[in-house]
Amino acid sequence: MGSINPQGDTRSGANVIGGGVGEGPGPEIMAAATLDGNKVMSSDGEHVGKISDIMLDVRSGRIAYAVLAEGGFLGMGANLHAIPWNALTLDTDQKCFHVDITAQRLKDEPGFDKDHWPTMADSKWGTTTHSYYNRQPYWLATQEVVEDDPDVRSPLGH
Repeated sequence: MGSINPQGDTRSGANVIGGGVGEGPGPEIMAAATLDGNKVMSSDGEHVGKISDIMLDVRSGRIAYAVLAEGGFLGMGANLHAIPWNALTLDTDQKCFHVDITAQRLKDEPGFDKDHWPTMADSKWGTTTHSYYNRQPYWLATQEVVEDDPDVRSPLGH
């Protein structure tokens, strides 16, 4: 995976690499449930866990985070991490996600457990989480696109 500039990546979604374009859904548009259980590989090539949930920002209609389950057995005792969606790359050939962070850095992030989720709608928590993964918060990345593009700002393009 490529390196990230210090200001963070400004794309608002996950990258997709590999083949798999064809009829029907995927890989550009697919059901979120098909991604549950996909393994996640760190930037240094270590299997760090599996996707347990895809979290939607209901008001904006955007994917906010993928929840990574690290460790545990059959979902029990796993440490959970909210990874910004734009910090992930879906590899359709390897059928996994790559996260642009080392395994040790991911393990050093405290995360949370299934009974004590953070308040994900809290912008302070979200900004801190995105910063940990060297990403601009998704709500700011798309806000800049809308503010800078008059065709996006105006529903009729006027």
